[in-house]
Amino acid sequence: MKLSHVISTAALALGVMTAPLVAQNAKVTVKEEKPGLLARAKVTSDAAIATAQAKVPKGKLDSAEIEEENGKLIYSFDFKTEGKSGIDEANVDALTGKLLSFAHESPKAEAKEKAADAKKKGAKKPA
Repeated sequence: MKLSHVISTAALALGVMTAPLVAQNAKVTVKEEKPGLLARAKVTSDAAIATAQAKVPKGKLDSAEIEEENGKLIYSFDFKTEGKSGIDEANVDALTGKLLSFAHESPKAEAKEKAADAKKKGAKKPA
């Protein structure tokens, strides 16, 4: 087999594997917990999404955020998978690109987390 055929086959396989990722996640923008966090990130949101997506290849990116959590700058991604209840949450270090955590949240746990986040954001607003 010629080397050019091997390279072409590999490129085609890579294109087939990456195209669905782009198509699935094209409409989700990364929200900043506070202005300026994206500018501090050393890893692009696209690279972080790819890292997270590898843990849940059949999942569709539902939301994306960059935030400071426990002193770390992280990307937080929520994926929904057809036929599976709840979400899969992946956190990626925005400075190193390493996957920090991955967990499945039931609909009940997800609702509880959203309520806690809303309460926390409400407490930060000046009166």
